[in-house]
Amino acid sequence: MIIVDTALARRERDGRPVRVALVGAGYMGRGIAYQFLRLSRGLRLVAIANRTLAEAERAYRLGGVTDLRTIQTAEELDDAVAGGSCAITQNAAALCESEFVDVVIEATGDVEFGAQTALAAIGGRKHLVLMNAELDATVGPLLKVKAEDAGVVITNADGDQPGVIMNLYRFVETIGFRPVLAGNIKGLQDPYRTPATQKAFAEKYHQKTKMVTSFADGTKISMEMAVVANATGHGVGRRGMYGPRCDHVKDALKLFPLEQLLDGGIVDYILGAEPSPGVFVLGYCEDPIPRQYMTYHKMGDGPLYAFYTPYHLCNFEVPITAARAALFGDAAIAPRGAPVCEVMTCAKRDLKAGEVLDGIGGFMTYGVLENRDVFESAEFLPMGLSDGCRVMRDVVRDEPLSRADVEIPAGRLVDRLRAEQTRVFPVTAAANTYA
Repeated sequence: MIIVDTALARRERDGRPVRVALVGAGYMGRGIAYQFLRLSRGLRLVAIANRTLAEAERAYRLGGVTDLRTIQTAEELDDAVAGGSCAITQNAAALCESEFVDVVIEATGDVEFGAQTALAAIGGRKHLVLMNAELDATVGPLLKVKAEDAGVVITNADGDQPGVIMNLYRFVETIGFRPVLAGNIKGLQDPYRTPATQKAFAEKYHQKTKMVTSFADGTKISMEMAVVANATGHGVGRRGMYGPRCDHVKDALKLFPLEQLLDGGIVDYILGAEPSPGVFVLGYCEDPIPRQYMTYHKMGDGPLYAFYTPYHLCNFEVPITAARAALFGDAAIAPRGAPVCEVMTCAKRDLKAGEVLDGIGGFMTYGVLENRDVFESAEFLPMGLSDGCRVMRDVVRDEPLSRADVEIPAGRLVDRLRAEQTRVFPVTAAANTYA
């Protein structure tokens, strides 16, 4: 952030702001837009795309912008921005094709629509910021390959837990410690939560009920930690992660198998701990000299140390991600190669043959994190592909669904991308033994 703000101040003085377009004007999208509009130095939010045009207009007006043009094409967007206006549209592709856009932020949380926007942005050679862990966990490694081929950055966002974890992870590495666990802090984990149980909470905070349900039933954290696993190379110590309950993040030093931490590291979470809702990284160091200084700094005697950030501020930090990508070619968090972990689909209740799955945050299924080799050896159904699948046999509660258990809807882009990802990154390892 210290380098980013200086670079943005320079771009403002030079009259060359980073031009950003936002896709999605829901609760989080509006917060992102407001942050750009209230802190516009070196950054300009030039356009917002949303399926409901009135919501895109609302996002701008909340930030005090009234000079708006409704556009349909990239050429119309170019004219609007060149004339000093901001644009709203239902056509996300226009943002990705415009010559007056440097960075596209995808903030819908929808896997299929997000995939379409991601490909359009990469094809238009725009840096891409994903506020969409669901898409990233499903086809992020392939999108990273495509982004590299196009010479642009793809990244998940600062402020969301994966980005905060990765910033902390990089800090721990930079000061000479070996990160052995990348972790999240959760307040609630109940796989049987449904849109009915979460309705009041969603209404209180003006959020979508299915999205809030995915937070509570474990799907969201599984998606987020898949993103972290794919960026760090750390797998899970067991299916679904350990997720021990404790009082404080420092308790985590004694709650995970040390042999797994030292044998390649893991991703995981703790439940009910303070400071919440933060993130943490466990760092390891055997060198007696740094350990002596860590004792002096009241960090413990080691060799394992808990580093943590006590908050994550999603919408507030997204502009930083856009600036990092555009000015420094730096991703907050992105896959480093082949997938390491996948999110499998499990039955939230008994399912009957012929039922159609209602996807992430619904009444029927929840997501569970698993190492990729185990996942692929059993041909489990990715949670990111589950929406709209027809169940072909009866499935009991908590049973994982395989791809053979469902009929996948025809014609979806994300299924083609998933097949391509498997070709690009074939599975070669034997089944994981959680050593």
